[in-house]
Amino acid sequence: MHEMNVVIADDHPIVLVGVREMIQRNPGFTVIGEAVSSSQLIAQLEQHRPDVLVTDYNMPGDALYGDGLKLIEYVLRRFPDTQVLVLTMVSNSLILTRLQELGVAGVIQKNYLHEEIQKALIALSARRSYKAPPIATTSVTANNQEVDKRFASLSVKEMEVLRLFVAGSSVGDIARQLNRSVKTVSAQKVAAMRKLEADSDQALLTYCIRAEQFE
Repeated sequence: MHEMNVVIADDHPIVLVGVREMIQRNPGFTVIGEAVSSSQLIAQLEQHRPDVLVTDYNMPGDALYGDGLKLIEYVLRRFPDTQVLVLTMVSNSLILTRLQELGVAGVIQKNYLHEEIQKALIALSARRSYKAPPIATTSVTANNQEVDKRFASLSVKEMEVLRLFVAGSSVGDIARQLNRSVKTVSAQKVAAMRKLEADSDQALLTYCIRAEQFE
């Protein structure tokens, strides 16, 4: 069997060590590069062109590559021959479904990493997608009523901030438009993210768009 080269990415060095050790238990895979940020990840992919990328969903982003869905979409478009396995704590099925639509090879919930990563590697070695076991979730995904309920929990000011955010405004821009301090706008955005269970800017944007809010 062809030995598969792997690049791994996570912003926590201890997690990187653990993932590396689990992957190298499989003799068919060799870790040839590691990254702790989006920029490092792209640099590793450019250098090595690996068979497989195992990456955390939430990486420290930057203006060029970002994190979350933005980063994953860029990787899949720029490196189509690399199979992408995403590690995440996200249980929001809007996000998980979008990852599948983008074409990732699989998604592993981090709390199931030890049990599932070898199954995922076996699937990827055969160029098959890894199908994760179903997970219990309390995220806003089940039906429109639940989505409406979550959005109804937002304050008027939080909705104003989200509306401008979805339109493409930065926190600073929103503060100027609403005549609020940057600190206040940032706090209102964070509060809205918590209520909607979005753990990154890209997740928040995707959630609002797929929930057909602010259109």
